[in-house]
Amino acid sequence: MSEYDHEPIRGLPGELPEDEHIIWQGAPDWKVMTMSALHIRLSVIYFAVIAAVALFRGDVGTATAMGIFAMIVVGMAVLFAWGVGRTAVYTLTNKRVVFRIGVALNKCINIPLTEIESANLKSLANGHGNIVFTLKGMPRIGYIMLWPHARSLRLVRPQPMLRAIPEAANVAQMIFAATKELQTVAPAASASDASNDIALGGLPA
Repeated sequence: MSEYDHEPIRGLPGELPEDEHIIWQGAPDWKVMTMSALHIRLSVIYFAVIAAVALFRGDVGTATAMGIFAMIVVGMAVLFAWGVGRTAVYTLTNKRVVFRIGVALNKCINIPLTEIESANLKSLANGHGNIVFTLKGMPRIGYIMLWPHARSLRLVRPQPMLRAIPEAANVAQMIFAATKELQTVAPAASASDASNDIALGGLPA
């Protein structure tokens, strides 16, 4: 029996009202998240540099220890990312975005589309991407409660994020269209190519 068996609808805490329907559901791709959110490459490079320096100095013990630590770190990161991908469900309805998240303790976070100030897409490899939300005046959501479904290092004003989702550009357009039905939406200009961050919609506060 799964801890999610009580859900009346997958990824949602209750039945939907008659005037609300699901537009899209998805989840993080754990492999993409391992690379883009947990920065495994940087960790491996870090340990590899230390090991190389140790070998250059003839310290085989330290080099071996760094190799072991690297395998432990990579293994833990992969296991965590797999757990996030297995348990997280993102849901877009015609009224809100719902985050069902939590590897150990599950929780649902509802973001009404009327509370979205902007939604920005950051493209990743193979059509995957992150969609970051800037919110208006709804109660602040704790960064620790959201992570890793939050933009990195935005601690004071956390920004919820649909992370490492497939076909991210299509999902962003669905969010744009659904939000447009509930509030005035002014398409924003594309961000610089250097940041690879495309503002799909700027929603007035």
